[in-house]
Amino acid sequence: MAYYISPRFLNALAVHITKNFLDLPQVKMPLILGVHGRKGEGKTFQCELVYQRMGVNVVHVSGGELESPDAGDPARLIRLRYREAAELFKIRGEMAVLMINDLDAGAGRFDGMTQYTVNTQLVNNTLMNIADNPTNVQLPGSYDETLLPRIPIVVTGNDFATLYAPLVRDGRMQKFYWEPDRDDRLGIVGGIFSPDGLGHGDIEMLVDTFANQAIDFYGALRAQIYDEQIIDFIHRVGVENVSRNVVNTKTPPRFKKPDFRIDHLIEVGQRLVREQRRLQEMGLVQEYNQALNQSGAAKRSSNGNYYRAYQHGPSVPLQPVTPNSRSETPAIAKKEQPMTQPSISAPSLSSDIQKEVRNLIEQGYRVGMEYVDKRRFRTNAWQSCPVMSGGNEGQALETIERCLADHDQDYIRLIGIDPNNKRRVLERIIHRP
Repeated sequence: MAYYISPRFLNALAVHITKNFLDLPQVKMPLILGVHGRKGEGKTFQCELVYQRMGVNVVHVSGGELESPDAGDPARLIRLRYREAAELFKIRGEMAVLMINDLDAGAGRFDGMTQYTVNTQLVNNTLMNIADNPTNVQLPGSYDETLLPRIPIVVTGNDFATLYAPLVRDGRMQKFYWEPDRDDRLGIVGGIFSPDGLGHGDIEMLVDTFANQAIDFYGALRAQIYDEQIIDFIHRVGVENVSRNVVNTKTPPRFKKPDFRIDHLIEVGQRLVREQRRLQEMGLVQEYNQALNQSGAAKRSSNGNYYRAYQHGPSVPLQPVTPNSRSETPAIAKKEQPMTQPSISAPSLSSDIQKEVRNLIEQGYRVGMEYVDKRRFRTNAWQSCPVMSGGNEGQALETIERCLADHDQDYIRLIGIDPNNKRRVLERIIHRP
């Protein structure tokens, strides 16, 4: 199967690796390359393709290895794997790379509930120390005066804003945001379906039909096509005979080429999209997390949910966004104010938002606001506006208006918080850029 390597990805990775093995006079280069982007876009797989093409030896570290019940083990592991990569370089005479997958999952802090352990601190410090002294990496309890060759480090992740800020500064880490454009997507998807005889027009139609899907969606789609034949095989031999026909046999089953017509692919792809939507609409993780957050036994409400019942106020459709006017956002109605009046009056909010806020306060909930820019909206990395203190409706509306005015180019959502159980009862986007 001929896989596609994006020229942008190839250039970024190849330049970083090559540059770290060159002795450029008076040029300070970052040791770490951080490849970040949204989930499922093939960051790790593209790295592996580049390593294979360049003939680079790779030593892997998983983000799941960056925590341990024994303090200091993950930091020692990173030093050990770095020295292992240096040994490969010396023995084989070929370039070597230390690759850490999902660094943010192992060492990042996503919110106030993320535990910050001694190991997390030591991992950050170890990576910074290696980036500053790449030829002098020692194991705890020993010292070797022999200088090591400089070994580049490549890390992948979804959101490096969750990492310790001094680690990701430009002197230590070079950042590369991977978001495949349409040409990249056409090339990658064409490589996935290259054995199946799909023409360029079919690939374009498939990519354009599912334009918002990540790259791994198309790999899952191709695998899903084979399910039909496997189901027919199971029904033909019987469920109780599957093992002896698949494992304990000298003639494993063979399958004919599935139906890879473009209309059939789109039909199966739409089934996968429906399953994604069901997962998003269910939101069971909120229900389960709320149960875990409660100190005592959870009492279910009459609707069988862990949430305390919240009654929505009358809903009024939001007005469409008018691009060139800050005062015409969905949550702020048109209003002329004199230039000399700096204060913000709550009545300029739409009646819909005012009723929602009033409803929250009357039920004893606290009101909050969160915002996120267009790029971080994909990773759901929301940030909080100033917290609204007390239960005064006027102050809450004024704070909402101020947040809307300060972040008119961002997504903004209204949240309701149950102060007793420290959990959310409402999340509603009231403004889109």
